[in-house]
Amino acid sequence: MLDVCLLGTSGMMPLPGRWLTAMMTRLEGSSLLVDCGEGTQIAIREKGWSVNPVDTICFTHYHGDHISGLPGLLLSMGNSDRTRPVTMIGPKGLEKTVNALRVIAPGLPFQIEFIELSEKEQELEVNGYHIKAFRVNHNVTCYGYTITVPRGGKFHPELAKANEVPLKLWSRLQKGETIEQEGRVYTPDMVIGPARKGIKLTYCTDTRPVDIIAENALESDLFICEGMYGDHDKQKKAAEFKHMTMYEAARLAKKAEVREMWLTHYSPSMLHPEDYMKEVKKIFPDAHAARDKWSKTLDFVDEEEER
Repeated sequence: MLDVCLLGTSGMMPLPGRWLTAMMTRLEGSSLLVDCGEGTQIAIREKGWSVNPVDTICFTHYHGDHISGLPGLLLSMGNSDRTRPVTMIGPKGLEKTVNALRVIAPGLPFQIEFIELSEKEQELEVNGYHIKAFRVNHNVTCYGYTITVPRGGKFHPELAKANEVPLKLWSRLQKGETIEQEGRVYTPDMVIGPARKGIKLTYCTDTRPVDIIAENALESDLFICEGMYGDHDKQKKAAEFKHMTMYEAARLAKKAEVREMWLTHYSPSMLHPEDYMKEVKKIFPDAHAARDKWSKTLDFVDEEEER
């Protein structure tokens, strides 16, 4: 299971009840952040979650509303006697940017490991997460992220019998072992079927709608996407400053055939995002105007349940 919480939904500046951009996930004792805007650690505590398990932080880009909460978060983690390292992922310039912010957070009791993205698309295995970063179209280098939790195949006794696998080996093969016995090699695929659909989460802000977003969000269980503007007369402004309207985000969700979309990263001028949802839902019915601290637990879904 993957717990997801949208900690902050505001773009550009925080508002009462609306912190700046951040999302947090929890998986088997490990927590991951995407972006860390102002108010992130407060939102985590208000949610009742903890900053201590955060061991991976991904940045879409380095505009202030996406990284301004980092120094305070690091200080809190340091003051909690944390010693485990933190892995940070982001576009080129990550280490320089973080070290500049750390002028007010020196002497941390844990190491920071940096992974700077350089490719158009890049896949990583970090702290139990399978992460794919993909470059989008903003006025600075910016990435979206897809987080997947893979799911192995189902154990099939009839397959084991057909492959003449001794009963005493079934359990070990189920756990992924390869076993050589009496001159024969037994492999997990002799008792386990093909991999099943896992969990997929896609997060994307600060970009124009480009094909690479729909390609990477394809069939996501949850698609969290920028909906900076709701008024149609803001279309020109969205294009000029490389942002998206709610309607453009909805068309991406429809194209990607996602299960559900949460809109986020609202302009400070948009005080009531829900007012635009009737029209947005005409494009993509499972769209929602997210609010701070919205959360959801994503679980594996069997093919039979999807039908």
